[in-house]
Amino acid sequence: MSNSAAEEKPSRFMLVMGKIKGLLAIILVAIIYIWSARGVGFSLIEIIGELPSFFNLLWDMVPPNWAYSIRLINPLLETFQTAIAGTILGTLLAIPLILLCASNVNRNNPLYFASKGFMNLMRTIDPMLYAAILVAGVGLGAFAGMLALMFFSMAVNAKLTSESLEAIDDGPLEAIEACGGNKLEMIKYAVAPQILPTFASYTLYVFEINIRASTVLGLVGAGGIGVNLDTSLNLFRYPNAAMVILATFVVVVLIDHLSNVLREELV
Repeated sequence: MSNSAAEEKPSRFMLVMGKIKGLLAIILVAIIYIWSARGVGFSLIEIIGELPSFFNLLWDMVPPNWAYSIRLINPLLETFQTAIAGTILGTLLAIPLILLCASNVNRNNPLYFASKGFMNLMRTIDPMLYAAILVAGVGLGAFAGMLALMFFSMAVNAKLTSESLEAIDDGPLEAIEACGGNKLEMIKYAVAPQILPTFASYTLYVFEINIRASTVLGLVGAGGIGVNLDTSLNLFRYPNAAMVILATFVVVVLIDHLSNVLREELV
């Protein structure tokens, strides 16, 4: 058998095995989807059957109650304040956690893994769940919403920035360490100049998320414009609910656009 024929057989075999693996992957995904769909009671027939009710609800929202927009100014400001305060406090709390969760800065393995575990634990909890817990602890209102966004901001910013910090150039760190510099000097002269633009970009990204999240925290009693949405829906005042949704949409789009412009300038 020639060398070319011997090489052709393994290549055909690998090609067939690749196709089989691809087919098995598709079948596995299909099985998982069917299992999940059955678990949640998914039914395409039911969706189609409920479409008239859905469109009737949308029709009841038209036109929005424009006069109601005046009453949304203070809730929107409260929502905005909640997102700003939660983001700023969470960002400040994230700074020490970022340094502890970066293996090239924190070389104490037990402390590093403990910090990583704490960060991952905090990150797994959704802002709505934070808000629901804090409402029970500190009472109804925007303060609970702000605390919820603070914890969420801290965890997300620490996760994203610490991973970026681990990818920075270690040369300046090693140079300062070789010259006898302490940890504070390493952070000030080697870490901060490299990571600050990325840190600021992630902070703006977290702020975008918090603006969206803060609009619905009122559904669990954590203040903001979500309270107006919940009240309007519960009282079947659909034109008011439409106005809340429209106002929220406009604010979120404007904040996203502004944040994107600022991020482009920073990075």
